[in-house]
Amino acid sequence: MSKIFTYILVILFIYTVLPTLIVRLGGFGVYTKGKRANGIALTFDDGPNPEHTPQLLDLLGTYQIKATFFVLGSMAEKYPELILRIHQEGHLIGIHNYVHWANALMTPRKVRKQLQDSVKAIENIIGVKPVHYRPPWGIINIFDLFLLKKFHLILWSLMVGDWRSRGGKERIRKKLFSKISSKDIILLHDSGHTFGAHHNAPIYMLEALGEFLEECKRREYLFLRIDNKMKLDGLRKHDHYGF
Repeated sequence: MSKIFTYILVILFIYTVLPTLIVRLGGFGVYTKGKRANGIALTFDDGPNPEHTPQLLDLLGTYQIKATFFVLGSMAEKYPELILRIHQEGHLIGIHNYVHWANALMTPRKVRKQLQDSVKAIENIIGVKPVHYRPPWGIINIFDLFLLKKFHLILWSLMVGDWRSRGGKERIRKKLFSKISSKDIILLHDSGHTFGAHHNAPIYMLEALGEFLEECKRREYLFLRIDNKMKLDGLRKHDHYGF
């Protein structure tokens, strides 16, 4: 029994722990933070959400900021009008799987199906095939490295824990202001309906983000979509972009 348990641990380590460490710590094949491009990339996961995404779009519109949305394919199908609005207002749409499952718990075939279904759902709405991908929780399996032939794998350089409501807007605001740099990719969430998230957490995120954007305006910070940030860093589709 102990040998079987050991074999399982070894397989899991090779299948998901090792490749996740390679991309998260080693930066292989993943874009986490620009080297040359001055410009903050705001990114939002888990949406679209009918309550919070419209408020977020209104806020971004007020400050004339273009962001990147890593959406769930199932939610895109459920709320196509929000996907269309995100696109029409000049934001970039990427993929965050069809449903919010970790790639570590899926077979390579299941992950490919998640991506194919998401690409189809989004392309049917906006007429553009998404090529930017952020796996849930930033967790991958070893076969996901082959996805680099078709997708840009995008992670983040600043995460503020905005999926939790504890501490309210003040905790989020403090983390944003204490760690921000002009080259960051910031991870935020416009939905509180995924596993581990608090239902009302996006309310506090929006409040903190509003104050953050006002201060960034005063400091004259530039904001960029992920694709534009990558272009300024001189990255092409098949470049190795570990930072």
